[in-house]
Amino acid sequence: MARPQVVIVGAGFGGLAAARELADAPVDVTLVDRNNFHTFQPLLYQVATSGLTPGDVAYPVRGIFQRQPNLDFRRGVVEGADLAARRLRVVDGEGGVDELPYDHLVVAAGASTNTFGIPGVHEHGFPLYQLADAVRLRNHVLERFELTDVDPTLLDRGSLTFVVVGGGPTGVEVAGALVELFHMVLRRDFHHLDVGKARVVLVEMLDDLLAPFSPVSRRHARETLEARGVEVRTGSAVALVEPHRVVLTDGEEIPTHTLVWAAGVQANPLGAALGLRTGRAGRIVVGPDLAVADHPGVWAIGDIAAIAKRGSADHLLPQLAPVAIQSGRHVARQIVNTIEGSQTKAFHYRDKGTMATIGRSRAVAELPLGVKLRGFPAWMAWLGLHLVMLVGFRNRISVFANWAWNWLTYDRGPRLILRPTASRYADRDGEGEGDGDGGD
Repeated sequence: MARPQVVIVGAGFGGLAAARELADAPVDVTLVDRNNFHTFQPLLYQVATSGLTPGDVAYPVRGIFQRQPNLDFRRGVVEGADLAARRLRVVDGEGGVDELPYDHLVVAAGASTNTFGIPGVHEHGFPLYQLADAVRLRNHVLERFELTDVDPTLLDRGSLTFVVVGGGPTGVEVAGALVELFHMVLRRDFHHLDVGKARVVLVEMLDDLLAPFSPVSRRHARETLEARGVEVRTGSAVALVEPHRVVLTDGEEIPTHTLVWAAGVQANPLGAALGLRTGRAGRIVVGPDLAVADHPGVWAIGDIAAIAKRGSADHLLPQLAPVAIQSGRHVARQIVNTIEGSQTKAFHYRDKGTMATIGRSRAVAELPLGVKLRGFPAWMAWLGLHLVMLVGFRNRISVFANWAWNWLTYDRGPRLILRPTASRYADRDGEGEGDGDGGD
């Protein structure tokens, strides 16, 4: 008798968790992603600000599952499915279309950038959700300094003004890392450029940064950023983005060549492309066990799933890595239950806290049982957690070595302007991408 076929779309946190949980199950697993690597998204901002290399935050999917014989990897982009016949259509690197049969389909395709329809953001903004985004932003930031070094008059036209939009963890982390890069590293690299005139402006539409955190943590984050030179603008939003300026809703115009967009994400459009019912921000509607109604054998996890908070159907769980990981493991167990003829169980998320780094030796962390950390202890907790979560021993060693070097020498490593060859998947808006973390 043929073993049940499980197809998982997305090699992010959720997809990896589901695949690993099925290692000893009596099933054959096919993991599909447009990239042949898993990206550790919480550290993308460090690639963008020259703290880490792309190889530090990515790991080949086939390498992750070398010792899991029941799993095969398929590199490709999912373009649709015949849900009635249980067949998934996948486009390979040469444009050929293949159909993968499945008994269970786990949709873990993550999220994509949400521009909220603001004019100019898509054309001129720099998102930070994929590895290519981080390399592109690093190239651009370093190029601004190289060009301004040649022509200092560009300073008056905003060449070294960097606007970061979004006061959540990602925006706070990017802003803090940029001012460190400018004032601790590039100031020494450029002998004839007044790097002290470089500006970082953080724009948040709410009245506070880090909205999910307590008032004490929010205040600490803002005070730390401002003390390090970040200009924080709360209670204001972006109305228009042009190549060399940003217009805020209060009428202020900021001359700038760089807008980093960290204002939010929306579900990957794959859910709608598969013909699944979607709700707010395009997230797939799921039941308490994370099964998709009216489509037996289809499940959704992580950022792409509209997972309700316990006891509150109107409030969804945040698009964070811990949600993706826990939901991925849960669905794997429910697949086994279904195969064995047992009842599926409802998903219950365990909130283990949240944290954000504000820059060198500073962070905020809010943990279960009311434990709140700030400053250096929170920063050490943040470092430890992210080292543990990284995939691959080599990556952990490399990241630790880079962090130690940066901390001891006030230096950064890969200040390289690279022009990678464009991928044939570059315009497909993230289909097949793995789960995100929402910046945590």
